Amino acid sequence: MAKNLLLEYSVFTPKRTQITEGIAGSKNMMVEGVVQRADEFNHNRRKYPYNVLKREVDKYIAGPIAENRALGELDHPEKSVIELKNASHNIKKLWWDGNDLMGRIEILPTPAGNILKELFNNNITVGISSRGMGSVVPLGEGRVEVDDDFELLCWDFVSTPSTHGAFMKPVGLNEGRVYRQTNKYTKLHEIVSDIICTQSGICCLR
Repeated sequence: MAKNLLLEYSVFTPKRTQITEGIAGSKNMMVEGVVQRADEFNHNRRKYPYNVLKREVDKYIAGPIAENRALGELDHPEKSVIELKNASHNIKKLWWDGNDLMGRIEILPTPAGNILKELFNNNITVGISSRGMGSVVPLGEGRVEVDDDFELLCWDFVSTPSTHGAFMKPVGLNEGRVYRQTNKYTKLHEIVSDIICTQSGICCLR
């Protein structure tokens, strides 16, 4: 059976944890929360069996995370390649809490990462989404289950997630800022404009 690109969107609901310093002395923002859920149908009416998702997570922990290259992008490109120019974050740790896959993620000081950081700074609720290759098995009534050939690629930050309760928010900043979950999407244009104007000196957004 041919593999297709499988994109899964989740609301990232974080736990608040004060982080006094980043990895290797880094002062980058860290976020923590649910990144995916096994054995439950998401908004796409798609279910990931626990044994399949766990197998791929174990490989991801032993590979990209252990090698400090567990990168993801801001927004969801419909391709199987992670483009470094669009990288916004790096996953530092994954672990299970029942069927919930939890993650700790470092926001990078890249152009895309700076936009993501400012979204968090302005209490914008964002989601997180997995990207992988695989096929699905129809279960009836429009529902499908991901087959055993699934291959996990990465997680990206997005505006519209598919896993229930997978929005992610900051768990702690070095300046000890307190965050509240809101839906102030109207600030998005202003935030992006400020970043572009500050970094380039040219305000091209209206």
